[in-house]
Amino acid sequence: MNEGLIPRRYAKALYKFALEKGEDKKVYQLMTTLAQTFAQTPSLQNAVANPFVSTEDKTSLLITAAGAENGDEIFTAFIKLLEENRRIDMAQNIAVDYAALYRKENNIHRVTVTSAAPLDPAEEERLRKLITAHLNGGTMEYYSAVNPDLIGGFTVNIDNEMLDASIANELKQLRLNLISH
Repeated sequence: MNEGLIPRRYAKALYKFALEKGEDKKVYQLMTTLAQTFAQTPSLQNAVANPFVSTEDKTSLLITAAGAENGDEIFTAFIKLLEENRRIDMAQNIAVDYAALYRKENNIHRVTVTSAAPLDPAEEERLRKLITAHLNGGTMEYYSAVNPDLIGGFTVNIDNEMLDASIANELKQLRLNLISH
């Protein structure tokens, strides 16, 4: 069966169950943390996929990686379900799919603003207002980053959409125009 289909089905089932219990937001926070931990720690996926690591250790590792606490019973039970169904190695994809599904259902957009230098608070607030107006009533998860390679200006990523207002991009476009003539 398709490796992408199975994680999506688990994510959808978890979302529906968590929504029924009123815990969808809390599970979203845990799944987002888990997905970020996987992204920041590539060895986590290796440990989860390792057949020589016990399933109990894998379960404990994932619960810890998500930052789950004693009251997070839905998340903990879900990880144990993955263990029982021998799907624990799909935890990363399920976490990513759950987060994407939650954002879609709640009209939340991931926004990343990357600038050549840190933006001053007034500029950043003005940019946030412009982005919020662009989202047509949706909300945003806002992230900012600094990349000196942009030389000046900024880029804005909204989900899969990108606006590039950087000096580096303008220089690239100018170079392409000069080469084409």
